[in-house]
Amino acid sequence: MPTFSVNDDAPDWQRDHTRRYLDSNGADGHDWVAPNGDGPYPTLLLLTVGRRSGAERTLPLIYGDYDGAYVIIASKGGAPAHPSWYVNLAANPEVWVQVRERRTAATARTASGEERAALWKQLAAIYPPYDEYQERANPREIPVVVLDPHD
Repeated sequence: MPTFSVNDDAPDWQRDHTRRYLDSNGADGHDWVAPNGDGPYPTLLLLTVGRRSGAERTLPLIYGDYDGAYVIIASKGGAPAHPSWYVNLAANPEVWVQVRERRTAATARTASGEERAALWKQLAAIYPPYDEYQERANPREIPVVVLDPHD
């Protein structure tokens, strides 16, 4: 099993969130309150492997449930480029996920068409800024990722 860990180069709030998630086995970090006080939002930890470096990277992401799978959005706050974690999982879709205390291997895939539209709506209901991020990212279509657990 890979090692979930805190990324030293992540922003302070993200390092703190990941640390609390790991230290409490998801009891504290699962329900995340944003630095501005909004939330709580359900979060998971995603572990990807760098496509060039081979290094494991762990990061917290807001998620939704989808027919036994988890759904995340590669928004990067509406930036014009995809986040590096998305580029890494596109190159290597075998990832690890922690939701609360449950850790499992998963296969990532990018949703498209009607499935993407429905999942986007579900996640934007959980975290409304996603709609603003998509406007900001235009013309980049922000990927919606389904994580299918192996167990």
